[in-house]
Order: sequence, then C-alpha cells, then structure tokens
Amino acid sequence: MNSSAPADLVLTGARIHTVDPALPEAEALAVRDGRIIWLGAAADAADWTGPGTRSIDAGGRLVLPGFIDAHNHVRLGSDDDCVQLAGARSLEAVHERIGAWRSAHPDAEWIEAEAFDYSAIPGGRMPTAADLDPVTGDTPALVLSYDVHTAWLNTAALRSLGIRKGRTSLPFGEAATDPGTGEPTGFVKDFAVKGLSRDGHRALRELGVPWAAPDRQYGRLVKSLDDAIGYGITTVVEPQNSLDDLALFERARTEGRLRSRIVAALFHPRGTTDTDLDEFSAAADTYADDRLRVGPLKLYIDDVVEPRTAALLEPYTGCGHHRGDTFYPPEEFAELLARLDARGFQCFVHATGDRGIRTVLDAVAHARTVNGPRDARHQVVHVECLDPADTPRFAELGVVACMQPRHAAPDIAGPGQDWAENIGPDRWHKAWPLRSLHAAGAVLALSSDWNVAEMDPMVGIYTAVTRRPLRGGGEPWTPEETIDVATAVEGYTMGSAYANFLEDERGSLSVGKLADFVVLSRDILRIDPEDIPGTVAETVVVGGEVVRRRADG
Repeated sequence: MNSSAPADLVLTGARIHTVDPALPEAEALAVRDGRIIWLGAAADAADWTGPGTRSIDAGGRLVLPGFIDAHNHVRLGSDDDCVQLAGARSLEAVHERIGAWRSAHPDAEWIEAEAFDYSAIPGGRMPTAADLDPVTGDTPALVLSYDVHTAWLNTAALRSLGIRKGRTSLPFGEAATDPGTGEPTGFVKDFAVKGLSRDGHRALRELGVPWAAPDRQYGRLVKSLDDAIGYGITTVVEPQNSLDDLALFERARTEGRLRSRIVAALFHPRGTTDTDLDEFSAAADTYADDRLRVGPLKLYIDDVVEPRTAALLEPYTGCGHHRGDTFYPPEEFAELLARLDARGFQCFVHATGDRGIRTVLDAVAHARTVNGPRDARHQVVHVECLDPADTPRFAELGVVACMQPRHAAPDIAGPGQDWAENIGPDRWHKAWPLRSLHAAGAVLALSSDWNVAEMDPMVGIYTAVTRRPLRGGGEPWTPEETIDVATAVEGYTMGSAYANFLEDERGSLSVGKLADFVVLSRDILRIDPEDIPGTVAETVVVGGEVVRRRADG
C-alpha cells in the first residue's frame, strides 16, 4: 500500500482523457478529501486502496473532467407551467398548442408560453397582439421567444401590464408601436436586458405575472440544476443574476439541490451606480467558495440577429440602411468598461453582431490603454457574426470567446432560417468562427446557453465538430469552421475553466485539482461524430462524491 493514507475513492478500468498535456491519459485515479491525489496505470491502483476506499470500475469507458458550461441560464431555465412552443414553426402550430393548453386549464388567470420561434410568423415580420387574440381571448397572454430576448403579448396582457400609446418604455422592455398610429403592437423588445433585470423582474411580479413569482423561479432553477448534473456538468456559469436572485441559490444549496458548482455573474444594466458596484463587490466577498462563487459582471452591447436588433457593420439583408443599434455609444461603452476594469471586475459582454463585437474589442483595447494590461479575461459572449479582421484581436487583447456551438447548426441558424437570411450569404463566412478563433490562439469557452438551446454538452460537441442538424442528415453549414472533438472537449472543460479563473482547480484531471469527473457511455473521442448525440453520463463525481449514477435516474 502507498505510504500515505489510502484514498477515499479509486476509479479503475478507465480510459481517462485528462485534458492535461503533462499526462494526457491514464487508466486509474485516486481521490482523497475531494481532490485527485494520483493518476496512473491500473496495475498501481491497489497501492491507493484500503478497507474504507470506495472503488468504481469504469468498465473501459471514457472518463473526462466534469463539463464546465460557461453560459447556462439555470436560474431562468424552462418552466413546466408554460405552453411549450419549441418546434412550432407556423402560427397555426402556435395556436394549436396554446389552444390545447387553454382547454386543459380553463381557469388559468394567465396564459404563459416559452420557446417561441420568430420564423413561425409568416413574411419575416414580428408577431402582434392580433396574432394571439383569436386563441387567447380575454385571458392575458405572455409568450417568450426561444432566446428570451423578446416577449409577445395579446391585447388583454397589454391592458393588464398598462402598455398603451405613449407608455411603451417599460421596466421590462420596449414595446414596439405601429408606425402609423403609435399604438403598441404587442411585441416587446429588450426583454433580456430589461425584463430579466432586478427592476424588470420586480415590476412583472408586482403586476401579477405568475412567471415572475419566486416559487416559479425556484422551480425552474432546481429543475435545471437536476438536468445539469445529469449531463455531467459539474460547474455551471449562470451569466445573468441580480442580488435578489442569490437567495435562490442559497435555498438550493440548503435543500441539497446544488450538486453542480455555480459561478454567478451579476447583471450590470444601464443605470448601475457606484453604490450598486460596491454591493456587487460585497456579494463577491460573501460568496467565494468552490461551490458558489459570485463576481463577474454581465453587460450587453447589442441584442440578437433574428429580430434584427444585433449591431452589424453593414445593413441587414433586404433592410435598406438598417444595421441595428448598440445599447451604448462606442465611446461611452469604452469608458464604462475601463471604469469596471479599473475596479478589478471581469466583464461578460453579450455581443452577436460584427459591429457589436468590434465595439467590445475596442473597449477592451481602450481599458488596457487607460489602466495598463492585466489578466482580466473579459469575455465576448456569443460571437455569432465576427468580421475576420477582428479574429486575431481576441488573443492579442486576452479576450475569451464564450461561444455556443449549437446555435451554429443549420437547423437553427442556417439557410432558410431567420439568422442566415438576415445576415445574407455574403456574410455566412462570419458565422460562429470556432476554427478561425482557435487557430488564432483565442481561448474558446464553450457552452449551451440553456434554455435557448439544449443543455446537453454532447449536443454542443457534436455541432462544433459537424455543423450538421442534430437529427442527422442534411449538409453541414459553414463546415470550414468545424473543430475536432478533442478541441471541443477542451472548450467545455479547460477552456471554460480558464475563462472563469478556475484553471488551478478544475478543467483537467490533474493531481491536486478537485475531483470532478464524468464517465461516459461512449468514447466520443473515437466513435463516428454522428454517434456523439445520445452519449450519456454514466457516473458523475463532484469533489470525490458520486452525485449521480445512471441507474439512479
């Protein structure tokens, strides 16, 4: 036996892909006090085994570091009390699902739905209250888009929420208006920026929208946390929270539902004060352990491509001179980022359009000029449409590309979908340039963006490697930007760990690091990439504790 005390847990019979170049592969590992104390050959595992050691035989399966999902809205989640509109690709299909739900819930005071796809509305226009009224009647209805960046209301909801001509700038969004009459149409933009903010959520709750109630929020959170651990996601980066939301994570921890580790970013909307920043810093000091950490700031520079609210360098296809807006003038945003950088904050900045991304990179460059270079690891989140001239700037400026491969699938964004049609074929080469960024030395932090897309890392890895539809068949879209499986795995482990200052503790299976790992049902590094979807986490270990085995359900 090894001269030191025996391990608490020993894993044998494994093909361990460590994501650590110092020891790329091993057959066994040992854990004590929640950390890895040894990796090596299976023949030596007995040296670490004693009477109290728990043993796991991986049965020859692939073992990876626990996945780190760098952008996963577990707190927003998916709500079982909502009408589910995923896959409803026509207005008729939307009506059918809402009508069926209403028949099953005749006494409901509100109709709430989620995952609405913009492409369901004919002619490329945005939805209106008139599109909802025939199936919802006098019951207020709130329909959230699949990206939760916009909301769609019926006439009854407009009344309930006090939206009317002359009152369209709301705590939870900006109500679109008819250009002729000035009357609100029922479509609300900027919901992600305002409706998910502290003030926006409070306003919705005070107005009696059930979706915003604390118990509904907690239900969405714990359901998503259960899903995360089931997929082998041992660290979740929740990218947009207010100080009010931290109590939800505390409750989950107290009730034993916080099995994945959490990094919670705090939302910095326009109007955030120095006092707010002081409170953010205090929260970061309070929540600073390896289970729940608070600290980064979430900002927006633009919105999304599908409703043409992302900021582009050139106009949207078929839209004349319209190229979207940034939420801040570039000079103001550069000064803001420099101030936050000077205070030591790490910033996650949502940017999808090429002009939005360039504005963020320019701001980081300005912050480095004003404050001097530092290891800030600011992130551009999404990087959906990147001008090639800006590709090398990520590595040059130390900016992390936090990206969601699933969004690049042809069945989500490709030809015939709103994203591709709005950008136009001449700019498709800018779409989610994973390979170009990796080749230029940028750090890729890969993630799901749940519930905008599927949480399962296997879905993200498959799409990063193939750029094909999830259901199989069909041609790849922009295949020149695919990456190999090992690079995708690194993006979901060490890349995401580095992106969040966690590389000394997580992201690889190395002696001294936290014992977070997953045993997979298939060897995704060796099988045909088409077979990656459907691979499941057989065993999930967090801090040396087996928190899920497939037989557990």
